[in-house]
Amino acid sequence: MRKPDTGKDDTMRPSGRTPDALRAVEIETGFNRHAEGSCLIRMGATHVICTATVEERVPPFKRNSGQGWVTAEYGMLPRATNSRMRREAKSAQSGRTQEIQRLIGRSLRAGVDFHALGERQITIDCDVIQADGGTRCASITGGWVAMKLAVQKLMSAGLVKTDPLGDPVSAVSCGLYAGQPVLDLDYAEDSEAGVDGNFVVSGAKLIEVQMSAEGSTFSRGQMTQLMDLAEAGCAELAQAQLRATA
Repeated sequence: MRKPDTGKDDTMRPSGRTPDALRAVEIETGFNRHAEGSCLIRMGATHVICTATVEERVPPFKRNSGQGWVTAEYGMLPRATNSRMRREAKSAQSGRTQEIQRLIGRSLRAGVDFHALGERQITIDCDVIQADGGTRCASITGGWVAMKLAVQKLMSAGLVKTDPLGDPVSAVSCGLYAGQPVLDLDYAEDSEAGVDGNFVVSGAKLIEVQMSAEGSTFSRGQMTQLMDLAEAGCAELAQAQLRATA
């Protein structure tokens, strides 16, 4: 039976964005006066505070190697979502939290020359103060900005001679919503998406791709469409990162 024509476009995104449009991106640097690098990144209604802390020490497995290290921690404030969550003790973090902070850490490490950084550690803390989908992607994108600002301070002080960071590392989600490939899912889309993916990109290189069926399978062609959207979206994010750190 043919579905009645309601005059409404069923493929329209809840936000009214076109399929290839990012949410509004704002990166406010210097958000924390104490951290070596910091920013507040806003991806639509998802807001994350990212801070970078530099320590003149490294984990035991890096000692006396002449190489540095980058690690990350992630958390959500109790009212970052529409209902209050309990605060997580570090010793009792959920599997989701652990998985996300590992993703952030390995994504950012992929863009670092540890020899150039020297034997010191940068810790990236990502604290979600408001969530509307894509918190891990916003954390990676903002985390790189905080790290870049911290590295700039090290270079200004003469502690690092060569910039250890290459192209910006950014991340964005893509998925199949109402059967069409869309870029940068907010919560309304993410919760209804048939397929959901997260893409981490640096320059022309992929760092990580996470894709899964959330209610429908996807074809090789659809996967390519999503990757194309992600690469274009991350190119836009990279420009925002470079403007923020110029």
